[in-house]
Amino acid sequence: MTFVNWLKRHLVVLAGLLTLAYLLLPNVVVTVFSFNNPKGRFNYTWQEFSTEAWQDPCGVSGLCASLSLSLQLALWATLGATLLGTMIAFALVRYRFRARGAVNSLIFLPMAMPEVVMAASLLTLFLNMGAQLGFWTILIAHIMFCLSFVVVAVKARVMSMDPRLEQAAQDLYAGPVQTFLRVTLPIAAPGIAAGALLAFALSFDDFIITNFNAGSTVTFPMFVWGSAQRGTPVQINVIGTAMFVIAVTLVLVSMVVGKRRNRQKA
Repeated sequence: MTFVNWLKRHLVVLAGLLTLAYLLLPNVVVTVFSFNNPKGRFNYTWQEFSTEAWQDPCGVSGLCASLSLSLQLALWATLGATLLGTMIAFALVRYRFRARGAVNSLIFLPMAMPEVVMAASLLTLFLNMGAQLGFWTILIAHIMFCLSFVVVAVKARVMSMDPRLEQAAQDLYAGPVQTFLRVTLPIAAPGIAAGALLAFALSFDDFIITNFNAGSTVTFPMFVWGSAQRGTPVQINVIGTAMFVIAVTLVLVSMVVGKRRNRQKA
Protein backbone atom coordinates (compact mmCIF):
# COMPACT_ATOMS: atom_id res chain seq x y z
CA MET A 1 0.00 0.00 0.00
CA THR A 2 2.92 2.32 0.64
CA PHE A 3 4.03 2.09 -2.98
CA VAL A 4 0.47 2.67 -4.20
CA ASN A 5 0.15 5.80 -2.07
CA TRP A 6 3.52 7.08 -3.25
CA LEU A 7 2.47 6.43 -6.86
CA LYS A 8 -0.77 8.37 -6.38
CA ARG A 9 1.07 11.36 -4.91
CA HIS A 10 3.66 11.47 -7.70
CA LEU A 11 1.53 10.29 -10.63
CA VAL A 12 1.38 13.72 -12.28
CA VAL A 13 5.15 14.20 -11.96
CA LEU A 14 5.88 10.75 -13.37
CA ALA A 15 3.50 11.30 -16.28
CA GLY A 16 5.18 14.62 -17.02
CA LEU A 17 8.65 13.08 -16.93
CA LEU A 18 7.60 10.20 -19.20
CA THR A 19 6.02 12.63 -21.66
CA LEU A 20 9.16 14.78 -21.65
CA ALA A 21 11.35 11.71 -22.21
CA TYR A 22 9.13 10.65 -25.11
CA LEU A 23 9.40 14.10 -26.69
CA LEU A 24 13.18 14.28 -26.24
CA LEU A 25 13.92 10.75 -27.45
CA PRO A 26 14.23 11.74 -31.16
CA ASN A 27 16.66 14.52 -30.19
CA VAL A 28 18.75 12.02 -28.23
CA VAL A 29 18.86 9.69 -31.24
CA VAL A 30 19.89 12.55 -33.55
CA THR A 31 22.62 13.58 -31.11
CA VAL A 32 23.99 10.05 -30.76
CA PHE A 33 24.08 9.44 -34.50
CA SER A 34 25.85 12.77 -35.08
CA PHE A 35 28.93 10.97 -33.68
CA ASN A 36 28.47 7.93 -35.89
CA ASN A 37 30.78 6.86 -38.72
CA PRO A 38 28.51 4.92 -41.10
CA LYS A 39 30.05 2.51 -43.59
CA GLY A 40 27.46 3.16 -46.29
CA ARG A 41 25.41 6.12 -47.45
CA PHE A 42 22.70 5.84 -44.79
CA ASN A 43 23.20 6.86 -41.17
CA TYR A 44 20.58 4.53 -39.72
CA THR A 45 22.68 1.92 -37.88
CA TRP A 46 25.46 2.53 -35.37
CA GLN A 47 28.92 1.62 -36.61
CA GLU A 48 31.63 3.39 -34.63
CA PHE A 49 32.25 6.60 -32.69
CA SER A 50 33.67 9.49 -34.72
CA THR A 51 33.89 13.29 -34.49
CA GLU A 52 34.73 13.74 -38.16
CA ALA A 53 31.32 15.20 -39.03
CA TRP A 54 31.59 17.73 -36.19
CA GLN A 55 34.99 18.85 -37.46
CA ASP A 56 33.55 19.58 -40.92
CA PRO A 57 29.78 20.26 -40.66
CA CYS A 58 29.75 21.83 -44.14
CA GLY A 59 31.48 18.86 -45.74
CA VAL A 60 28.38 17.98 -47.76
CA SER A 61 27.89 20.12 -50.84
CA GLY A 62 24.95 22.50 -50.54
CA LEU A 63 24.17 21.81 -46.88
CA CYS A 64 25.41 25.06 -45.35
CA ALA A 65 24.06 27.08 -48.28
CA SER A 66 20.57 25.67 -47.72
CA LEU A 67 20.93 26.22 -43.97
CA SER A 68 21.91 29.85 -44.50
CA LEU A 69 18.95 30.37 -46.82
CA SER A 70 16.52 28.85 -44.30
CA LEU A 71 17.88 31.07 -41.53
CA GLN A 72 17.50 34.18 -43.71
CA LEU A 73 13.94 33.24 -44.64
CA ALA A 74 13.05 32.49 -41.02
CA LEU A 75 14.46 35.79 -39.78
CA TRP A 76 12.69 37.92 -42.39
CA ALA A 77 9.45 35.93 -42.08
CA THR A 78 9.58 36.33 -38.29
CA LEU A 79 10.11 40.08 -38.61
CA GLY A 80 7.28 40.54 -41.11
CA ALA A 81 4.81 38.24 -39.34
CA THR A 82 5.58 39.74 -35.92
CA LEU A 83 5.10 43.34 -37.07
CA LEU A 84 1.87 42.62 -38.95
CA GLY A 85 0.57 40.16 -36.35
CA THR A 86 1.15 42.57 -33.46
CA MET A 87 -0.69 45.39 -35.20
CA ILE A 88 -3.59 43.09 -36.11
CA ALA A 89 -3.81 41.77 -32.54
CA PHE A 90 -3.96 45.27 -31.04
CA ALA A 91 -6.56 46.31 -33.61
CA LEU A 92 -8.78 43.31 -32.88
CA VAL A 93 -8.62 43.78 -29.10
CA ARG A 94 -8.64 47.57 -28.72
CA TYR A 95 -10.94 48.75 -31.53
CA ARG A 96 -14.47 48.05 -32.69
CA PHE A 97 -15.05 48.07 -36.44
CA ARG A 98 -17.22 46.44 -39.04
CA ALA A 99 -16.46 42.80 -39.89
CA ARG A 100 -14.39 42.48 -36.70
CA GLY A 101 -15.97 39.09 -36.01
CA ALA A 102 -15.29 37.94 -39.56
CA VAL A 103 -11.64 38.99 -39.30
CA ASN A 104 -11.34 37.08 -36.02
CA SER A 105 -12.66 33.98 -37.76
CA LEU A 106 -10.47 34.41 -40.83
CA ILE A 107 -7.36 34.64 -38.67
CA PHE A 108 -7.82 31.01 -37.65
CA LEU A 109 -8.19 29.70 -41.21
CA PRO A 110 -4.46 29.28 -41.95
CA MET A 111 -4.08 27.41 -38.65
CA ALA A 112 -7.00 25.07 -39.36
CA MET A 113 -6.40 24.64 -43.09
CA PRO A 114 -4.13 21.76 -44.22
CA GLU A 115 -0.76 23.08 -45.35
CA VAL A 116 -1.00 21.36 -48.72
CA VAL A 117 -4.20 23.31 -49.49
CA MET A 118 -2.57 26.65 -48.63
CA ALA A 119 0.56 25.68 -50.56
CA ALA A 120 -1.40 24.83 -53.71
CA SER A 121 -3.50 28.00 -53.40
CA LEU A 122 -0.42 30.21 -53.05
CA LEU A 123 1.25 28.47 -55.99
CA THR A 124 -1.84 29.13 -58.13
CA LEU A 125 -1.80 32.79 -57.08
CA PHE A 126 1.88 33.24 -57.89
CA LEU A 127 1.56 31.52 -61.26
CA ASN A 128 -1.46 33.64 -62.23
CA MET A 129 0.50 36.76 -61.27
CA GLY A 130 3.46 35.62 -63.35
CA ALA A 131 5.79 35.72 -60.33
CA GLN A 132 9.06 33.86 -60.51
CA LEU A 133 9.22 31.19 -57.83
CA GLY A 134 12.13 31.60 -55.46
CA PHE A 135 13.20 33.46 -52.34
CA TRP A 136 10.47 36.12 -52.41
CA THR A 137 7.58 33.75 -53.06
CA ILE A 138 8.76 31.54 -50.18
CA LEU A 139 9.05 34.59 -47.92
CA ILE A 140 5.53 35.81 -48.74
CA ALA A 141 4.13 32.32 -48.18
CA HIS A 142 5.92 31.97 -44.83
CA ILE A 143 4.69 35.35 -43.59
CA MET A 144 1.11 34.45 -44.50
CA PHE A 145 1.45 31.08 -42.78
CA CYS A 146 3.05 32.41 -39.58
CA LEU A 147 0.83 35.49 -39.27
CA SER A 148 -2.08 33.69 -37.61
CA PHE A 149 0.10 32.14 -34.92
CA VAL A 150 1.59 35.53 -34.03
CA VAL A 151 -1.85 37.15 -33.86
CA VAL A 152 -3.14 34.47 -31.50
CA ALA A 153 -0.11 34.71 -29.19
CA VAL A 154 -0.10 38.52 -29.03
CA LYS A 155 -3.87 38.79 -28.80
CA ALA A 156 -3.96 36.56 -25.72
CA ARG A 157 -1.41 38.80 -24.03
CA VAL A 158 -3.14 42.05 -24.98
CA MET A 159 -6.50 40.79 -23.72
CA SER A 160 -4.98 40.14 -20.29
CA MET A 161 -3.52 43.66 -20.01
CA ASP A 162 -5.05 46.04 -17.48
CA PRO A 163 -6.11 49.23 -19.34
CA ARG A 164 -5.92 51.18 -16.08
CA LEU A 165 -2.11 51.08 -16.30
CA GLU A 166 -2.19 53.04 -19.55
CA GLN A 167 -4.80 55.39 -18.12
CA ALA A 168 -2.54 56.00 -15.13
CA ALA A 169 0.33 56.84 -17.47
CA GLN A 170 -1.87 59.32 -19.31
CA ASP A 171 -2.93 60.88 -16.01
CA LEU A 172 0.78 61.43 -15.32
CA TYR A 173 1.00 63.46 -18.55
CA ALA A 174 2.57 60.73 -20.71
CA GLY A 175 1.86 61.16 -24.40
CA PRO A 176 0.49 58.37 -26.63
CA VAL A 177 3.94 57.40 -27.93
CA GLN A 178 5.52 57.51 -24.47
CA THR A 179 2.66 55.46 -23.01
CA PHE A 180 3.02 52.85 -25.71
CA LEU A 181 6.81 52.57 -25.43
CA ARG A 182 7.04 52.60 -21.63
CA VAL A 183 3.83 50.86 -20.55
CA THR A 184 2.00 49.01 -23.34
CA LEU A 185 4.96 47.53 -25.21
CA PRO A 186 6.82 46.16 -22.14
CA ILE A 187 3.64 44.46 -20.90
CA ALA A 188 2.88 42.98 -24.33
CA ALA A 189 6.54 41.99 -24.92
CA PRO A 190 6.21 38.38 -23.63
CA GLY A 191 3.36 37.67 -26.04
CA ILE A 192 5.20 39.32 -28.92
CA ALA A 193 8.35 37.33 -28.13
CA ALA A 194 6.37 34.09 -27.95
CA GLY A 195 4.76 34.80 -31.32
CA ALA A 196 8.13 35.68 -32.86
CA LEU A 197 9.79 32.48 -31.61
CA LEU A 198 6.87 30.41 -32.86
CA ALA A 199 7.02 32.11 -36.26
CA PHE A 200 10.77 31.49 -36.53
CA ALA A 201 10.39 27.80 -35.71
CA LEU A 202 7.48 27.33 -38.13
CA SER A 203 9.25 29.14 -40.96
CA PHE A 204 12.57 27.35 -40.54
CA ASP A 205 10.93 23.94 -40.26
CA ASP A 206 8.36 24.27 -43.06
CA PHE A 207 8.60 21.87 -45.98
CA ILE A 208 5.19 21.52 -47.66
CA ILE A 209 4.49 25.20 -48.40
CA THR A 210 8.13 25.79 -49.28
CA ASN A 211 8.28 22.81 -51.64
CA PHE A 212 5.30 24.10 -53.62
CA ASN A 213 6.55 27.69 -53.96
CA ALA A 214 10.35 27.35 -54.01
CA GLY A 215 10.99 26.71 -57.68
CA SER A 216 14.67 25.74 -57.91
CA THR A 217 15.49 27.22 -54.47
CA VAL A 218 16.56 24.66 -51.87
CA THR A 219 16.01 25.30 -48.17
CA PHE A 220 17.39 23.14 -45.36
CA PRO A 221 14.24 20.98 -44.92
CA MET A 222 14.18 20.41 -48.68
CA PHE A 223 17.88 19.51 -48.62
CA VAL A 224 17.26 16.98 -45.84
CA TRP A 225 14.37 15.44 -47.77
CA GLY A 226 16.41 15.25 -50.96
CA SER A 227 19.39 13.75 -49.15
CA ALA A 228 17.22 11.08 -47.57
CA GLN A 229 16.45 9.72 -51.04
CA ARG A 230 20.12 9.07 -51.80
CA GLY A 231 21.68 8.75 -48.35
CA THR A 232 21.65 10.59 -45.07
CA PRO A 233 24.94 12.41 -44.29
CA VAL A 234 25.99 12.61 -40.66
CA GLN A 235 26.34 16.40 -41.00
CA ILE A 236 22.54 16.68 -40.99
CA ASN A 237 22.52 15.20 -37.49
CA VAL A 238 25.29 17.60 -36.51
CA ILE A 239 23.28 20.65 -37.63
CA GLY A 240 20.16 19.33 -35.89
CA THR A 241 22.03 18.70 -32.65
CA ALA A 242 23.67 22.12 -32.73
CA MET A 243 20.36 23.90 -33.25
CA PHE A 244 18.72 21.89 -30.44
CA VAL A 245 21.54 22.77 -28.04
CA ILE A 246 21.33 26.45 -29.01
CA ALA A 247 17.55 26.49 -28.46
CA VAL A 248 17.83 24.80 -25.05
CA THR A 249 20.63 27.17 -24.04
CA LEU A 250 18.54 30.22 -24.95
CA VAL A 251 15.60 28.91 -22.93
CA LEU A 252 17.80 28.23 -19.89
CA VAL A 253 19.42 31.67 -20.15
CA SER A 254 16.02 33.36 -20.34
CA MET A 255 14.85 31.41 -17.28
CA VAL A 256 17.94 32.41 -15.29
CA VAL A 257 17.56 36.07 -16.29
CA GLY A 258 13.87 36.00 -15.37
CA LYS A 259 14.60 34.53 -11.94
CA ARG A 260 17.27 37.16 -11.27
CA ARG A 261 14.87 39.95 -12.21
CA ASN A 262 12.19 38.53 -9.93
CA ARG A 263 14.68 38.36 -7.04
CA GLN A 264 15.74 41.97 -7.64
CA LYS A 265 12.11 43.11 -7.64
CA ALA A 266 11.45 41.19 -4.44
